Formats: sequence, structure tokens, C-alpha cells
Amino acid sequence: MLITVSIIFVLLGIAIKYAKMYFLIAGYNTMSEKKQKQYDVDGVASIFRNAMFGMAFIMILGYFISKWLGNPKIEMFTLFGVILFGLPYLLIVSNSNKYKINKDN
Repeated sequence: MLITVSIIFVLLGIAIKYAKMYFLIAGYNTMSEKKQKQYDVDGVASIFRNAMFGMAFIMILGYFISKWLGNPKIEMFTLFGVILFGLPYLLIVSNSNKYKINKDN
């Protein structure tokens, strides 16, 4: 299961950053065009790519450690740990003012 989720995360990271599927970024596609121009969407896409790749790497690592130690609980702890820490990190960093071009409005 972790390998499947990891592959999905990698594909999402590639789709958002390189295929420019910005509609996958929650809230971005519902913004007005004026508001969209106030954000560095390439920077946000880079954060999404890095976070997705990082979470996928940790999950793959957790999978192999689980198989090596023979403890399937490690897989679930890895999955929940990645989601518990990775998604809030992704949301906090991508919504920071760092990626806002026009900070006055």
C-alpha cells in the first residue's frame, strides 16, 4: 500500500510542477485571475513537488524498513506519520507570504 501511495504522491508532484496542473492546488483555481497574479505559482508548485517527493521517499523507506524488520506496523506508522507531519508542513509553507508577489494588497 505504501508503494502505491508513494507513486501517487510522485505523480502528483510531477503533474503540479512540470505539467503545470495548478488546478490540483486547492484554492488556486477558485481565485480570481487578479488574485492568482499576486502569487508566485511556480514557487508554490516547487513546494508541492518537494513535499510530495519527500513524503514518497519517507514512505518507501518505511516500507523497506518494515520488510527488513518483519514488522508490518511500521508501514502504518510511516503512512500516518507522513500525513500527520507532511500535509500540515505543505499547507503552512505554501500559504505563507513568501510566495505572495504583491504583499500590499
